[in-house]
Amino acid sequence: MENQENTAPEEQNINFENRIDLSKLKTAVAQIKEQLSKIIIGQENFMDLLLVALLSDGHVLIEGVPGVAKTITARLLSKTIKTDFSRIQFTPDLMPSDILGTSVLNMKTSEFEFKSGPIFSNLILIDEINRAPAKTQAALFEVMEERQATVDGTTYKMAKPFMVLGTQNPIEQEGTYALPEAQLDRFLFKIDVGYPSLEEEVMIIQTHHDRKGKLPQTFIEPVLTENELLDYKSKVQDIVVEEKVMKYIAEIIHKTRNHPHLYLGASPRASIAVLNSSKAFAAINGRDFVIPQDIKKVLFPVLRHRIILTPEREMEGVTTDRVIDMIVQSVEVPR
Repeated sequence: MENQENTAPEEQNINFENRIDLSKLKTAVAQIKEQLSKIIIGQENFMDLLLVALLSDGHVLIEGVPGVAKTITARLLSKTIKTDFSRIQFTPDLMPSDILGTSVLNMKTSEFEFKSGPIFSNLILIDEINRAPAKTQAALFEVMEERQATVDGTTYKMAKPFMVLGTQNPIEQEGTYALPEAQLDRFLFKIDVGYPSLEEEVMIIQTHHDRKGKLPQTFIEPVLTENELLDYKSKVQDIVVEEKVMKYIAEIIHKTRNHPHLYLGASPRASIAVLNSSKAFAAINGRDFVIPQDIKKVLFPVLRHRIILTPEREMEGVTTDRVIDMIVQSVEVPR
């Protein structure tokens, strides 16, 4: 599978002095990647995007065929951070109350008490999110967008940090339900995970053999606390974005709305997603300012689930990534 995110030209070596101290953030990112690399072979872009989403306070949808380490990568990421983690397996019979929680009668006090569901955590892995029907998927709308859940008329706030990592099989697989557009738009990124190369697969087999049956998560050590993560998120918000760079983002998003190959273009939420994630991408690379290459790096995972091809282009086999690339090529890069 072609990874369009990697098509951006390599960043040139530029001598500059940061106004924001990003040294600790950059070190923490390197340590997390070092921990993940003990188990995850290759997938450098996948790991970078997960870290960018984490620092951008965004949710991630991970798509790929079964067995390409979608779930294990998300689980291992949670092990690198000293925070609460929960896993929800989506199934066709799952109900909204199984996710959010429900009110239960306390026989001693004769009053109803709210018993929170597994969504009340910091990092939540929703495995096979498209295995549940629309009613259950809709339970995530409020909690993903507003970081709160309303049950029986009472609103409960989510603790910080709060991040949903959803995995899904391609919609061509049996027993899947397509996610509604409104829910897809709540994910910062959609990351496509493909098969490893031959060399990478040999290394995967070798590392599995070397573990001698031990669980992968036993090899991962936490390197980041909740407070450190929240501090790094705050630093990302201070990354400098020049006006001409903001205009570059707006021009790309605007072109999705009148492109002949697209039935549905991206909303202003996509513009904000590109802005926030490009700031995080600049930060993990040790820069306190955004350059066009940062934007190109995040455009594909930000847009591929937010735009819809026309039926004619879809029948011709045109992909959303190809259309995004066409749009990027048509917009002048700011100097």
